[in-house]
Amino acid sequence: MEVVEEGVEPTEEEEGEEEDIFSGSGVEDLEERLAEIYVNVPAMQIETDDPLMKISEFPLSYRENSHKEKLLLAFAENFRKQYAHLYRDRKVLFLTPLNECSVEKFVSTTIHPSLLSHSELYSWDACSQFVSDFLTMQPLDPPINPPQYLFSPITVLKQQQGNCFDYSVLLCSLLIGAGYDAYCVSGYAIKEICLMDESREICPLLMAKEEKETEEKKVTTKKYAVKPPRDLQSKFEQQQEAKRLAEMKAAEEKKQLEEEKRIAELEKPEHDPLYGLRVHCWVLVLAGKREVAEHFFIDPFTGQSYRTTDEMFLGIESIWNHENYWINMQDCRNGCKDLTFDLGDPVKWEFMLLSTGKPLLTIPDMEEEELQEEADDELEEKEEEMIFEMPPSWVPKLDMTLKDFETRYPQGKKIIQYKKAKLEKFAPYLMEDGLVTKLITYEDSQCIHVTKVEEWFKNRQDKLVLREHKKKTGLIAEYFAPGRSHALRVHTYKTMMPETERTMTFYSEARVDGLLKRDETVTEMTETYRGRLDFLHYRHVVFGKRPKKVRMFEAGETVHRPIMKITECFHRNREKLASEDVAERVFLISDERIQVTYHREDDQITASKWQFTKPSNQDDKDNQDIILTPDMIDTFQADPWQKPQKNLYVYNMFLSLLEAEEQSKQQVRKSEAEVREILNCRAEEEAAVDLIISVYDTERNEKGKKHRQELERLQMEERLQRMEQELDYLAPFLIQIGNPEKLTKMQAIQLKEDCLSDLKQRLIDRANLIQSRFEKETHELQKKQQWYQQNQVTMSKEDEESYLTYCSDAMFRIHILEMRLNRHKETAPQKYLALEEKLRKDPRLAEHLQAY
Repeated sequence: MEVVEEGVEPTEEEEGEEEDIFSGSGVEDLEERLAEIYVNVPAMQIETDDPLMKISEFPLSYRENSHKEKLLLAFAENFRKQYAHLYRDRKVLFLTPLNECSVEKFVSTTIHPSLLSHSELYSWDACSQFVSDFLTMQPLDPPINPPQYLFSPITVLKQQQGNCFDYSVLLCSLLIGAGYDAYCVSGYAIKEICLMDESREICPLLMAKEEKETEEKKVTTKKYAVKPPRDLQSKFEQQQEAKRLAEMKAAEEKKQLEEEKRIAELEKPEHDPLYGLRVHCWVLVLAGKREVAEHFFIDPFTGQSYRTTDEMFLGIESIWNHENYWINMQDCRNGCKDLTFDLGDPVKWEFMLLSTGKPLLTIPDMEEEELQEEADDELEEKEEEMIFEMPPSWVPKLDMTLKDFETRYPQGKKIIQYKKAKLEKFAPYLMEDGLVTKLITYEDSQCIHVTKVEEWFKNRQDKLVLREHKKKTGLIAEYFAPGRSHALRVHTYKTMMPETERTMTFYSEARVDGLLKRDETVTEMTETYRGRLDFLHYRHVVFGKRPKKVRMFEAGETVHRPIMKITECFHRNREKLASEDVAERVFLISDERIQVTYHREDDQITASKWQFTKPSNQDDKDNQDIILTPDMIDTFQADPWQKPQKNLYVYNMFLSLLEAEEQSKQQVRKSEAEVREILNCRAEEEAAVDLIISVYDTERNEKGKKHRQELERLQMEERLQRMEQELDYLAPFLIQIGNPEKLTKMQAIQLKEDCLSDLKQRLIDRANLIQSRFEKETHELQKKQQWYQQNQVTMSKEDEESYLTYCSDAMFRIHILEMRLNRHKETAPQKYLALEEKLRKDPRLAEHLQAY
């Protein structure tokens, strides 16, 4: 059987030969007939009328095919015709699409494994997410056939758009370059995958949060733990209660399941008339390389990974990489569930080129000697025959600038609609507030009622990285990176007004006082500490209402809320006795009392306590003596055998508690002032957001850019001065005398005099020009001053400001002209003497001038 050229219909004899293939003596006859097939290189140059394609601008490899590529196209055409003849019910293979220049190229040569210089693209998930973000999806037209054109990955990167085949070829090039065993897959998928419809999918950010919450809920059981106390409850009652709770839980689960089914039925997509016919291209990553444990698919549109048994992928026609092309010979009635991806099995995967790179399957029952003999025979046969290898890719190596990589999205922005959520992505520095990601969560499927808005930021001077706004409760949570003033970590609030409900979490390691958390309401404030030397870990403050009639305060003085109660708790200090180590201090300021509770010993169940009532004169500044009577003291001693404390010890304890109360009150006022300072600072930062720009960012660093431009300007000036010095200063005067080859003595002397007089005249003219400009500016300023003196009384404020601005500019110009004139007067003689020295040393004049 011979392969006929395209456009020429086979004769009846040839059709009869094709029918005889299947009526012969089986496989042997088929192999003999196929061996008679010869290759014929098809015509590959196809013109296009697309005005956007400037073919001359593309490299030669785009516009022409090498000899090896032509031979490969002939093999592909032969392979396609055999396949079409044997499998008439299957679609045409995607083998040789047209490139940008309307030249046929084999699909495997369009892949060019490339490892980009950006370290972020060294993993499969980063590569797939980058391709998904960087390009704009174009659906196939028609959706049931592969595309006619397949552009190079470089063109796809430049245009930032493409169909699923363009996406997959680009992603496969990056993955193979990064060391993965990746392949492009041509097959069939559901409508949502083909059209990149993610409106019924849960946002990956929300899924990651749910997984994190479930991990946090897991409680690790310790191997060695204290046994719980014996349960004295009735087992029968517990069983009945558990049965009742199980029935209630089952009823709730049944009701919830019915509700989910009802919602799923409502959200179920409409029947797709093209189900199973929609062509799609995606990427297959095989296990083995880069520690990949199992095979998986990657949808290039979304960058998401799927199992090879996922129901969204309905079948596979062929796969290819940069080395070979394989046809799927397995049944896809159940989608991809039953497919195996052992490319070395020729029964399941028919390869196009013999150099598959995959080991072929062997028969397990054969003995080792027979296997060795067959391997030796096959090796000799391979050495005898010529094996055709895949030609190198016609696409240059992929590369991308840092600016394009940072821009990432088409025009720096991309919006993706998910189920009850909308995700917006922005390039760094595109938004003035540093916003890079925005996730809006909705309550309904129509995405009308917003429940929560989450915003991620980068490169902000105030270290803000995340802001969450819950619309129902009005609660706003801001998360900050380390390095901020006051070491603020999380700020949760409803309003920025002070003395309202808010929670502040801090990086306790970065603070001197070890503050970890501060909860504040209108009437209370709670502070939690960590790692303090005084073992303080808790402080609770209760505020009272401000009095309606207050005294007159000075301007700028803050009216504080009255402190009613302060409670402080301390950790155990093992260096002290428990009876001397304070566990809790309560300052009842409104009741004029102080309560102290000590830690208890390990063998005790109660702790020692002291309570002091303040004397009435303790706030009197004139009376320095504080009287403490026995009726003002109330104590409980946990150890009855311990000796009672002496009066002097108790009196000193009371004085130290009074001092501690004052310190605690001052600390509370400092905390209130810190809260106000943080709120004022946050208001200023949000009013004018500043972004951090690296010193290595030459595009955005204005200071560095100005410095670089200044250096370039200075270099240009030096270059011009050097060029001026290299000019022939005698050329204009030599032309006047006919440019003789040899000068006479009189001519040399005359040239010297003319050159010096010309320089002298130019220096004088330049001085006169500067002088005339100086006099003009001075005259204009004097006229303006006279006008101002005449109209000073009736002049408006705007005219006066304009006059002052003019005077300032005029004085600056006069000062510059004066400096230029003085500098010119100083340098003119030096220039004259320098020229005279050059003329004396000039080889054309030196002989005559020395004698003169």
